[in-house]
Amino acid sequence: MSKLALRTFTLLQTATSVGLSALAWAVTGVRPIWSGSQPSDRQRIYFANHTSHGDFILLSACLSEKERAITHAVAAAEYWGKSRLRRFIAEDMLSSVLIKRQWTSPEENPISIMLSVLDQGHSLIIFPEGTRNMSDELLPFRSGLYNLSMARPDVELIPCWIENMSRVLPKGQFLPVPLLCRVVFGAPVAVAPGEERRAFLARAREALLALDPRPDRDD
Repeated sequence: MSKLALRTFTLLQTATSVGLSALAWAVTGVRPIWSGSQPSDRQRIYFANHTSHGDFILLSACLSEKERAITHAVAAAEYWGKSRLRRFIAEDMLSSVLIKRQWTSPEENPISIMLSVLDQGHSLIIFPEGTRNMSDELLPFRSGLYNLSMARPDVELIPCWIENMSRVLPKGQFLPVPLLCRVVFGAPVAVAPGEERRAFLARAREALLALDPRPDRDD
């Protein structure tokens, strides 16, 4: 790619990021609530509940422009890699990291792919339930969050509760419905010395659930 083409491509990515963030603010009036953590340029892994394709856009809109530029959402290649257009949108325009749930070769290992992004000094947004969840109950977490934390213990894990995006952009819909949203950022979570995988994942799940602002939540 020539310098001019690379420059044009970078400008297009930046314009897309800024435009989507502005759209998220306009449609949802998104209000970030920092509860236990604060905005930071520190490298992080944000882990959140997942109910809509718009989740990572809403979360990204709450970050500073500098942080947003180096923060990448992890998405399923089975969906976003299904066509050239989807892959172009996900990888080229949204700078997402595509991983395969059912991988067969070492170069497709999701943890290796995510670690390579972290090793560039970038941050990640992941959805540890592993899929969009249309139910009222948070699904058990998959192992990726634990594996990443064990491999890169210096990277902060920040739980983020995303409220109302399933109503703003329901499954199968492409036009958002204007509705107020909040993203609640919690205190960092880390694997304790000697902590077993299942215990940590259960604790991380509870840390995320505790951020749900609905007063009628019943666990």
